[in-house]
Amino acid sequence: MKKRLICFVTVLGAVALLLAGTLLWSHWENHSPQVTRMELSFRDLPEAFSGLRVAQISDLHNSDLGQDVLIELLREESPDLIAITGDMIDSRRTDVAKALTFARQAVTVAPCYYVTGNHESRAPLAFARLEQGLAELGVTVLRDERLSLEREGEIIHLLGLEDPAFLPGAEPSDRLSRLTAGLEEEAFTLLLSHRPELAESYAEAGLDLSLTGHVHGGQIRFPGFGAIYGPNQGLFPKYFQGVYRVENHQMVVSRGIGNSLFQVRLNCRPEVIVIELTKEA
Repeated sequence: MKKRLICFVTVLGAVALLLAGTLLWSHWENHSPQVTRMELSFRDLPEAFSGLRVAQISDLHNSDLGQDVLIELLREESPDLIAITGDMIDSRRTDVAKALTFARQAVTVAPCYYVTGNHESRAPLAFARLEQGLAELGVTVLRDERLSLEREGEIIHLLGLEDPAFLPGAEPSDRLSRLTAGLEEEAFTLLLSHRPELAESYAEAGLDLSLTGHVHGGQIRFPGFGAIYGPNQGLFPKYFQGVYRVENHQMVVSRGIGNSLFQVRLNCRPEVIVIELTKEA
């Protein structure tokens, strides 16, 4: 009996230590964003834009992560532009002021471009304030819109896809067709969109590069398994972090900054992505 009690206490202690260690590790991860740098090459990229540095921030979700930390990371990377790919606010605990505080600092680092996420669609009144505030701060809000960026007489096209939650029933492929209408085949296109599950549509539209988020990298991951679940993809999502090539299209999926339903990250640190575009040799 005594041996059984000792064994039970030992197992219980080991479980408690493991749980405490996991909680401490998760807490550290939630508050320790990392910079993920990547270099992507494209045949159609104009020479003048070779070396363009794009920083991507996704899924802030009114994160309590110190905004000064994020801004300092961005300043250190010296991007030419900042892409904000949706879910700046969280529909469950909406704080527009916090989102605008980040934007107010970000525009001092580089020009900022923003597209909507699904959480903005769930909080229409808050989103109206957010959209107005972003515009007043000088953030370019792209809602199914296209604009051209010029360098040394050459241009690339920046497209922003409205999150599908704002337009139920509308086919993303139709909207992408309208966004790319009139572009020459060799024109370089950079899409900002919240949704990675639409990768095939981006490829079919002939886009060169898309920046997405939404999945948070899965938030909770176990070594060797990748992401367990991704919204709109289900169990073991196909697209959850990093770079994916679909035909001639490259898609970047950010793990994002904040969390949503579960305020926990495990083996899935928040990230700021910095992409350097290069001309394919």
